[in-house]
Amino acid sequence: MKKPGHIVLLVVGIILSLLGVTMAAAGAAAAWLASSQDDGAFFTSPTERYTVSSRALVSPQLDAVGEGTPERLPFDVGTLRLRATATEAGREVFIGIAPQNEVDGYLAGVHHTELREVKFQPFRPVYRDVPGSSTPAAPGAQRFWAASASGPGEQELTWNIAPGNWTVVVMNADASGGVSADLQAGFRSDLIKPAAMGLLFAGVLAILIGVPLLVLGAVGLGRAGGSPGQPPSTSAAAQGPAPARAMSSPLHFTGQLDPALSPWMWLVKWFLAIPHFFVLLFLWFAFAVTSIMAWFAILFTGRYPLSLFHFNVGVLRWNWRVAFYAYGVGGTDHYPPFSLSRTDYPANVEVDYPPRLSRGLVLVKSWLLLIPHLLIVAAFTGTATWAWRTQDGPAGVINDRGGGLSLLGLLVLIALVILLFTGNYPRPLFAFIMGINRWVYRVLIYGALLRDEYPPFRLDQGPADPDSLQPPPSDGTANQP
Repeated sequence: MKKPGHIVLLVVGIILSLLGVTMAAAGAAAAWLASSQDDGAFFTSPTERYTVSSRALVSPQLDAVGEGTPERLPFDVGTLRLRATATEAGREVFIGIAPQNEVDGYLAGVHHTELREVKFQPFRPVYRDVPGSSTPAAPGAQRFWAASASGPGEQELTWNIAPGNWTVVVMNADASGGVSADLQAGFRSDLIKPAAMGLLFAGVLAILIGVPLLVLGAVGLGRAGGSPGQPPSTSAAAQGPAPARAMSSPLHFTGQLDPALSPWMWLVKWFLAIPHFFVLLFLWFAFAVTSIMAWFAILFTGRYPLSLFHFNVGVLRWNWRVAFYAYGVGGTDHYPPFSLSRTDYPANVEVDYPPRLSRGLVLVKSWLLLIPHLLIVAAFTGTATWAWRTQDGPAGVINDRGGGLSLLGLLVLIALVILLFTGNYPRPLFAFIMGINRWVYRVLIYGALLRDEYPPFRLDQGPADPDSLQPPPSDGTANQP
């Protein structure tokens, strides 16, 4: 099959696999929810206090099933349970559910409050006040309620969900102003369990079809990405004497700074690179799937499948080109090619193919052994976060959070701002940024099982790998000046 055929296989496999994973995850979550509502149990929200100065608190419109559906359905959609307790002693609370148009007519000209949104953790309701001067009749005397409850203490109503547009209304039973109540909502449905089983079945079926197609596409593209008859290891040092092999890194990571960078083009590179971001989103998913396949291959054979190796290195290569162009360095104005293969682009990644890999290391190196490096990489690339408290929030409660740039992102931004005002990209800063990226990619190839050599704790700066220089003679004699 030619390369376009492999691309089609890869794309179809990625789409089916993503859909399968999403449906299977949703089905598993729904199955867990269904198991927790056994014996008539409800899923309940936290009990929170709602206080308004008007005569009624009105919920947002509840589109239970939607307009245009029959008045009665052949199955039970679910049951809604609402509980309300007046917070003021001696007050009686009313809670009811009614069609939207009936509530609008009842509260026309009446001062009431619409609940627009509820934010949790911390709890914070968002209201919209509707002015009015009319005095409504007692809510309990109205006949349009689909379900209602009224009285002192905790009041509870249950309602079998029906098609239409509905609204929940909370009032004082005497329709007086100043409503304050503790409210809780609950829901249960017998449809959750069959829906969960259907999602699980469909998800597993999509995965069983999609993953083989994805792997076949990756294998085909991997064959096209490697040179015919390529030896197991391609670096000169790796094929040379033992001292040279000891100095050599299996990762060949380069990035050549463009001497004629545009001072302003980096401002739009984020937008220009959107097509690459979209493609890389799917390629990284394929990378994860093929890495899992490679994990089993290494465990049972001690070898990384060559075609999958070339494909995964190609994904790393593509990602590095886009990072070098846009957010990771901003070191060139040449638009990255849409290719997994080697090109003459200023940024490149090569990884020597390992003839053998340890079956034991594959069990621990992607998570346990990488912990020190993951902490360092997180310090380089993780974003800082902070929090603040709003004046209306309770003391000691964090109401909002924010985030900023990572160390790598900050350094790149500083370099590009200097480029904007001076026309020159600072060379020492470029070397340092390259060193951080090189460290990250060394950790990537080790965590992705591509090599067994543990990444060095070393920040090798500059456009090229330091061990790509000519190694010393194998007999230990130094060159004379």
